[in-house]
Amino acid sequence: MSAMPTKAMPSIQKFMTPFPHSVRRDQPIQFAVDMMREHRIRHLPVQEGGKLLGVLTDRDVKLASSFKGAEKLTAEEVMTPEPYTVLPETPADQVAAEMAAHKYGCAIVQQANGKVVGIFTAVDGMRVLGEMLGTHYRH
Repeated sequence: MSAMPTKAMPSIQKFMTPFPHSVRRDQPIQFAVDMMREHRIRHLPVQEGGKLLGVLTDRDVKLASSFKGAEKLTAEEVMTPEPYTVLPETPADQVAAEMAAHKYGCAIVQQANGKVVGIFTAVDGMRVLGEMLGTHYRH
């Protein structure tokens, strides 16, 4: 009985959302909320001068919005610093395993020079899983 050939694990670049929307650290939290609502997204990289500073999540925004004076807050004051980042060539299974192990909602995809080139979210992971299961189990 011969072993079935295995395929190389694709990189996260194949599954990420390229060129994600982002906000500057000094932008008002309401600007970020409006952008998230308009584009139906839940994660926004926070950048300044092309440098990633953090990620702003819908959970961060909802929590901050419950405080008095929230309208005066900026993205930097509400963001989660030091988000989970990966290189575009990182194997997709490694990214998924890390996200699951640490309960990360997203991975920011950066080139070696630090430039943000994509984002991979838990929703992207579910889309990929659905496609793979559908392909594997269709008759």
